[in-house]
Amino acid sequence: MIAISDITKSHSGHVLYQNASFQIKPGEKIGLVGPNGAGKTTFFRLIVGEEKPDTGSISMPSGWRVSYFSQNVGEMKGRSALNEVMMGDAEIVKLKEQLDFLQSELDNAYADPDKTPDDDWLAGILEKLGDAQTAFEQRGGFDMEARAQEMLTGLGIGPDRYNAPVEHFSGGWKMRIALAKVLITKPDVILMDEPTNYLDLETILWLEGWLKAFQGAILMTSHDRWFMNAIVNKIVEVRHGQVTTYSGNYDFYEKERDIRREQLEAQKDRQDAMLKKEEEFIAKFAARASHAAQVQSRVKKLDKIERVEIAPDEVAIQFEFPQAPRGGNDVVVIENLGKTWVRDDGHVNKVFSGLNATVRRQEKLAVIGVNGAGKSTLLKIINGDFEATEGKVKTGEGIKIGYFGQFTLDTLKPENTVWDEIKSYVPLQTDGAVRSLLAAFLFRGDDIEKKVKYLSGGEKARLILAGILSTPKNLLILDEPTNHLDIRSREILLDALKAYDGTVMLVSHDRHFLRELTNRVWEVDKGVIHQFPGTYKEWLER
Repeated sequence: MIAISDITKSHSGHVLYQNASFQIKPGEKIGLVGPNGAGKTTFFRLIVGEEKPDTGSISMPSGWRVSYFSQNVGEMKGRSALNEVMMGDAEIVKLKEQLDFLQSELDNAYADPDKTPDDDWLAGILEKLGDAQTAFEQRGGFDMEARAQEMLTGLGIGPDRYNAPVEHFSGGWKMRIALAKVLITKPDVILMDEPTNYLDLETILWLEGWLKAFQGAILMTSHDRWFMNAIVNKIVEVRHGQVTTYSGNYDFYEKERDIRREQLEAQKDRQDAMLKKEEEFIAKFAARASHAAQVQSRVKKLDKIERVEIAPDEVAIQFEFPQAPRGGNDVVVIENLGKTWVRDDGHVNKVFSGLNATVRRQEKLAVIGVNGAGKSTLLKIINGDFEATEGKVKTGEGIKIGYFGQFTLDTLKPENTVWDEIKSYVPLQTDGAVRSLLAAFLFRGDDIEKKVKYLSGGEKARLILAGILSTPKNLLILDEPTNHLDIRSREILLDALKAYDGTVMLVSHDRHFLRELTNRVWEVDKGVIHQFPGTYKEWLER
């Protein structure tokens, strides 16, 4: 068991938490939740010793192995993807080096046929070799390569890329290699900071199954509530300097948190009423000598009462988005559409061909498929960013498109403030309306004066989505809009899209988002669109 006991931690004068305590028991799977900046990642760093608490302690059994997956994967180069993963277990690497050294010593001892090794030396070498082999086997060294291949394949890196140099992989794929290095170590505890970032739905499903079967303990953060619901059986919430534990998954936590808050508010109301009554008595009889003893008694009583404190609730801002202009009933018509890429070396990659489909007015359409199926390419052709190799795409009469793609964040101007950027979308809106729009997407107070270059990925995504949703559009094409968003930001976007009366085409690996929003499914598979005339939930059940 890892015991976090009475931890107090500050950063730059800001207190993250005071006297925080919780435990990680063997086999427990815990979700660590809370708003950005609450100190979730700091807890990981405290547990692995990268940071020290101001006060309090962290203890764990001797010999417990802890593996930590963070968003900072560090530098990777000089090895193949397979070898990089196999280097993830430092103990196996050390044992392998020891085995190789001892075997080399043994081979050298018999290299000269005219010399016989000393019996005592030979017995010592063989004993050390036997001990190292036993430890290597127990640690899983002999099946290390097979397990590394399993991890890479599960995370979307197939046999054709096992031996590719890690420096040839993009940042998102390096994250998968780093994740495989963590999973392969057979630890007692895995700490995971946003493990589903950069993963597609197929890979998330594999990781979900692996973690559910994992026998050790897990402490993780994730913006994917469905993923968390499937895995965790306990929630640790970090909020307003306090740490609170809940037994259950994320859905249970949300309900229980609201119940506890209602109970606390009722308790505070009762206490406030009692305090008011006592204070009125003290004020009324403070000047009367005949009541002096009673007044003093009540003053002392009030001094000893521990006041019920309620942490400030997150303000939910409501913003009425502009009504989508009326367009044609056939929003997008795809006829015999095909796309082929030709690489510089002449290799031809046919993404899809012969696609025929129609998007109709007010549909909320989930576009799904494995990584590389051509989902993003399809959306970019519809938006006019790519040209089709064959066939055509026609948009209906009066259709105005709002597009959010995987590289849309790059369109922001770094030196602009948040206010400048949003005003470029709605130049004729009043300052009050613009402030309400920004507040609806969690930009409040001094946030609106922050320069774009200082914004996080999630803040940039929220800013662009606020701009897209603030202007009259009747077709929204959204390619992974939730990638950089935390759970609360996802819920704000989800509510906005539910209220939106236009048409939506959506690519996302967030199953909760897809289930709650979409009413029709296109599955892009092996160059064909399979159309399902029902919700994402119904598609999953089918």
